[in-house]
Amino acid sequence: MAMGQDNRGKRELIGNEGMVLLDMVRRLNRRSATGHLLKLIDKTHPADMAWVFRHLNDDERQKIFNIIAQTKQVGEFLSELDDAIMVTLVQQLPPQYLADIVSDMATDDAVDLLETIPAELADEIRKHMEQQDREEFDDLLQYHPETAGGLMSTEFMSLDEYLTVGEAIAIVQQKSEEMEMVFYLYITHGEGKLAGVISLRELLMNSPSRKLKTIMNPNVISVSTDTTQGEVAHIVSQYNFLAVPVVDSAYNLVGIITVDDIIDVIREEATEEFLQMAGAGKDREILLKSTFESALLRAPWLFASWIGGVMAMVIIGSFEEELAKVLALATFIPVVLGMGGNIATQSSTIIVRGIATGRVNMNAWFKVIFKEMRVGIILGAVYGLFLGVLSFFLHQELRLLGLVIGSAIFCTMALSATIGALIPLALKRFDFDAAIATGPFVTTSIDIVGVLMYFYTAKLMLGL
Repeated sequence: MAMGQDNRGKRELIGNEGMVLLDMVRRLNRRSATGHLLKLIDKTHPADMAWVFRHLNDDERQKIFNIIAQTKQVGEFLSELDDAIMVTLVQQLPPQYLADIVSDMATDDAVDLLETIPAELADEIRKHMEQQDREEFDDLLQYHPETAGGLMSTEFMSLDEYLTVGEAIAIVQQKSEEMEMVFYLYITHGEGKLAGVISLRELLMNSPSRKLKTIMNPNVISVSTDTTQGEVAHIVSQYNFLAVPVVDSAYNLVGIITVDDIIDVIREEATEEFLQMAGAGKDREILLKSTFESALLRAPWLFASWIGGVMAMVIIGSFEEELAKVLALATFIPVVLGMGGNIATQSSTIIVRGIATGRVNMNAWFKVIFKEMRVGIILGAVYGLFLGVLSFFLHQELRLLGLVIGSAIFCTMALSATIGALIPLALKRFDFDAAIATGPFVTTSIDIVGVLMYFYTAKLMLGL
């Protein structure tokens, strides 16, 4: 999304204004007040209209979009929509009209749209584009959408290092409206190789006769076209950049990635992680799926929990004789499994988030695991003591039961915290997505380990 290009003066929603706008749009739509709706849409930020659009029913969406399609902000509006809604809308539009919309969009947003819609429609749109636009989009479509090449915009400001400050200012004044953003000016030499960077503020503060080469910062941090979007997000957030340049294998400057696109990446990846940690797949638009599709997406993840539950049931059944002798053991099974599962999920969630933010050093994985083990030991001792005392008073006829329950809780929580930290680190070490560890995968492991730990502790200490 181009930063500050077409929507200066349009204010984003704050507080309850969204609901007020939604109600206003619906009332105007019911009255068929097209003129008033056009004025309202023109004054509203496209991101806010996209928010309103999500809360409309299908009939309202169709009518409102027919009006939005008459405005200049239709391209940016489409780029703000959820993919599923956007695809439904564009499939109803003529390819020639879509080609005009795409050509007017920021290049990175246009490429995102072309990659999301069905391939047949994308090919039809490309056929109706001017050759220069088509070639530009084809160059960008060659990159994987989740790499720097797939995220970048080619609408950036670059200046030759031998230009003077005065000449550079004149170029900026002439071309800034066409660019994605001009807070940073990238300096090149030769055939467009990245040489340095200078901020717009620094440019204006120097003498008009000075050469850019003498005032630029040559230590510019860049990313390559095949750098993953996660790595780009980490660089931008670590150095607080508003944009980062993208270079090809020959170090030629080919594009920039702006902070607004990075915010989208961070939000998308965080959403995927949360969904995976909850065992709900990784489709960010799961709320927009049908009931059957949603169930289908979640079923495989729940299967792991089902397997764990069946195995725990089999283990408990194998200790039927011990349970018959001491029925009180059965009453504490939910507590033992619950405490073990909770502390394991805590540990794995902390580790997964630490890996994602770079706060976990994979070369010092043993220290991380040992720390979580110590946490498990401390909390296990505390809650083991609490539950042991409670069970002693509840079952005074079985004097050793309190010691058994306390020991079982202690061992289970210490081991669960260790496993919860170990699994995501192991997955990361073998280049798997660590986020999958915190869902049913960990829960299933702890169900099995917890039951075994509990019953073997009881069998050993009670002599069953």
